[in-house]
Amino acid sequence: MDKAAVRERIARRAEQEIESGYYVNLGIGMPTMVANYIQPEKEVVLHSENGLVGIGRSPYEDEVDPDLINAGKETVTASKGASYC
Repeated sequence: MDKAAVRERIARRAEQEIESGYYVNLGIGMPTMVANYIQPEKEVVLHSENGLVGIGRSPYEDEVDPDLINAGKETVTASKGASYC
């Protein structure tokens, strides 16, 4: 298994530890990948040190907003009801 596949497997496994109702801080590095695997039926609020509470998954090419970034300076989406602080 290559490095990217191992990282994805770890991120998917970490997602299983997150329950509906949780507020989760996603730090720099591999933890930022977890946002891409949150199950749609889970109501989870993701946040990062950059002041965005309500981080969504990584954006598709046509959704990229260079002002929306996570702690690792990667572009993200904002979930419905997100807040900037």
